[in-house]
Amino acid sequence: MSRRRLGQHYLVDRSIVARLVSLAAVRRGERVLEIGTGKGAVTSELARVASSLEGYEIDEENLNATREALGDRKMKLHLGDAFEKRPKFDVLVASLPFSRSSQFVEWIAQQRYERAVVVLQEDFVRKVTARPGQREYRAVSVIAQVSSEIGELGRVPRSAFSPQPRVNSVIAGWRPRKTLGAHDIAAVKRLFSLRRQQVGSAISKLGGRPLAFPGTVRVNTLSPDQALSLALAAGF
Repeated sequence: MSRRRLGQHYLVDRSIVARLVSLAAVRRGERVLEIGTGKGAVTSELARVASSLEGYEIDEENLNATREALGDRKMKLHLGDAFEKRPKFDVLVASLPFSRSSQFVEWIAQQRYERAVVVLQEDFVRKVTARPGQREYRAVSVIAQVSSEIGELGRVPRSAFSPQPRVNSVIAGWRPRKTLGAHDIAAVKRLFSLRRQQVGSAISKLGGRPLAFPGTVRVNTLSPDQALSLALAAGF
């Protein structure tokens, strides 16, 4: 898979790298995971503060660059996709390719961890934090908000990356709220495939179990917890 297709933009601003590592606030004995080591800019700084560090990178050339950046510092490096694995970690630090953002939300919703500090595209963070009824409110908003508490921790300008993306990013902090299963996630996505429709109509069209619910309420006005409960009650 090409870097262009993945939407890879490498974090090169040392002040942003330092900020990201500082916000992770790694404590003694915590297991730190980095997804997408890139060329090792963040990895080499994490290695200074983490006693247990593990990283995943799907690009072999980048993985080799990370090893070079680490020098003699020790960590577990894997050539592969962390989203296809279930590594154990306490703290996640990542600057993710924009193309993997939705997959990240679904993956982390299923993990047990303490906190995550992740660089994400600004408009995507607006989407995952959108409130019911807002234009950006989607299935990914529900999945993110049911599973996590999310907050913006700082802006990241385009100039912090090489090559520069067309949009700005933010550092987003994540803390677990509820661990979801794959079935929970699939149920929400099914319900929100008709997000603009009234709840009863959407459930009927999707072949779900009939539920007693006010006929004028639309799917995209349900709170995150309501949406998950209804999707599961409907048998999706």
